[in-house]
Amino acid sequence: MISPQVALIYVMVLVSASDSDMTDAEFKTIGDIVTHLPVFTEFEVDNLPSVASSCADMLQEDNGLDAALDLVHKSLPEKLRETAYAVACDVAASDGKASQEELRLLEMLRHKLHVDRLVAAAIERGARARYMPV
Repeated sequence: MISPQVALIYVMVLVSASDSDMTDAEFKTIGDIVTHLPVFTEFEVDNLPSVASSCADMLQEDNGLDAALDLVHKSLPEKLRETAYAVACDVAASDGKASQEELRLLEMLRHKLHVDRLVAAAIERGARARYMPV
């Protein structure tokens, strides 16, 4: 098991890495989320690079994605599952485009965390609105 905060970071890294193109905008969004959301109040921000690296290492293993999603599912309390989906959507939207790989990962995450489809649609629309360029 990992802490809920680490699980949320794993979710964001998984989305960012899903298309093999971890952009600066995605890294900045992850940092901003960890720095500003109340759920990360007790998380030491200096640990972010090592947590992200451990998630990336897990992805290199056989069945790494499935193992990471299972670990996230086991580590997140139910009340933070919508939060996890929301931060995942923010990372996917942050660089102005959501690749097919990112969209597929969001779908997998939604199913794994049992996020209701209508709730997910609202979260997705909110992320799209927040990251809409002029």
